[in-house]
Amino acid sequence: MPERSAATTALALACTANFLVLFDVSVMTVALPSIQADLGFTPTGLQWVVSAYALAFAGLLLLGGRLADLYGHRRVFVGGLAVFTAASLTGGLAGTPATLIAARAAQGTGAAVLAPLALTMVTTGFPEGPPRTRALTVWTAVSLVGGACGNMLGGVLTQYLSWRSVLLVNVPVGLPILLFARRVLARPAVPRRRVRLDLPGAVLATAASTLLTLGVAEADSHAWSAPGTALPLLGGVLALAAFVVVETRFAAAPLIPPRLFGLPGIGWGNLAMLLAGASQVPLWYFLTLTMQDVLHYSAAQTGLGFVPHAVVMLLVGLRLIPWLMRRVQARVLIAAGALIAALGFWWQSAVTPDSDYVTGILGPAVAISFGGGLVSTPLTTTVTSGVRSADAGAASGLMNTTRQFGGAFGLAMVVTLTASDTGGTPAALAAGYRAAFQAIAMILVLLAVLTPVLPTLRDSRYVPRS
Repeated sequence: MPERSAATTALALACTANFLVLFDVSVMTVALPSIQADLGFTPTGLQWVVSAYALAFAGLLLLGGRLADLYGHRRVFVGGLAVFTAASLTGGLAGTPATLIAARAAQGTGAAVLAPLALTMVTTGFPEGPPRTRALTVWTAVSLVGGACGNMLGGVLTQYLSWRSVLLVNVPVGLPILLFARRVLARPAVPRRRVRLDLPGAVLATAASTLLTLGVAEADSHAWSAPGTALPLLGGVLALAAFVVVETRFAAAPLIPPRLFGLPGIGWGNLAMLLAGASQVPLWYFLTLTMQDVLHYSAAQTGLGFVPHAVVMLLVGLRLIPWLMRRVQARVLIAAGALIAALGFWWQSAVTPDSDYVTGILGPAVAISFGGGLVSTPLTTTVTSGVRSADAGAASGLMNTTRQFGGAFGLAMVVTLTASDTGGTPAALAAGYRAAFQAIAMILVLLAVLTPVLPTLRDSRYVPRS
């Protein structure tokens, strides 16, 4: 019983921390116009309010994942949450663009530690099979709702309080969690063996992730062949190649132990996770723009427009998925969910300036969120299956890196493909966003096509209980 209680407490902490991390990925989107007006950002500089967080987050995820394996959950959780909370306070009080951008980068650094550790706390606290599936169901549902709530609450807080409140709200949430974690998370019973952190690998992983993400982000406003896009991408590829050499030949404690790639879920599973991420981030971006630019919703109305996404994801994740995963193979659920979500995005692409809320937002939201809920937990279970406790942080860091880079890459690709279709009128904007939603649907169809190569979870621990 004490062990179960400790695992449940760790799950609650992991879910709360991951909610904060994903909440802050999307919460700033609706607040950007207010931030620009208040702090005097230039149009080109404003993107760094989002990009600073994303680059630090993506660039440091592999390092953050390995820290927990080497230095323990308690120390790393408390340290990561302290950085995240302090950066939120600094950003909420920022008086200049530079201060806000620096605070967002620091937030991303804390998030890069918390995100993989949150998943590690789940996978190491519950044994494989139904107990871990149930825990991952809760963790995934909260993660999905975090992104939706970022848009939802961001609009309401910005309109009725201030853009600063979307950052400051993290402080009264983060501080009690930090103090609670210090009290309840156990110290390692046996002192951990002193292992040197793989600093060359950490530098190369950070450089590769940051440069690749930066190059993809720059593709939003420049051609893929432009120096601002091509040079970071080339540098990222070279850093990634050097990282592989260092990890396989020279590192005593590599950030990604090569033995992980012998597991069936790691390679194909992370490719599937990349496609899943490539569909999620563009959803929040383009749906926010659709509601404001095409349907003329206010910031608060836009935020409330995301309520159905959060509700459906939570219901599917907590109620339906545990029952389905005892009866249906994970890869079947992934394929079905991807196709249902693709149909939802195709429906979403039909929105026009004359659409009402039910047909323009609510109907597509139910299909998109229902399909997304079917994908998330089975895919996470597949990627983490068979990973031993000593490598859980590394596997979690890799999965989060894949998902984050997939989101940045998917957004840049969709923006690049649809940029020429957008114009100044609501009808012209709707046409551009239509192409964007259809492109996202094609990404999900590709995910469904990929599922036959994913491993089947035939272990007896996944067999339905009689």
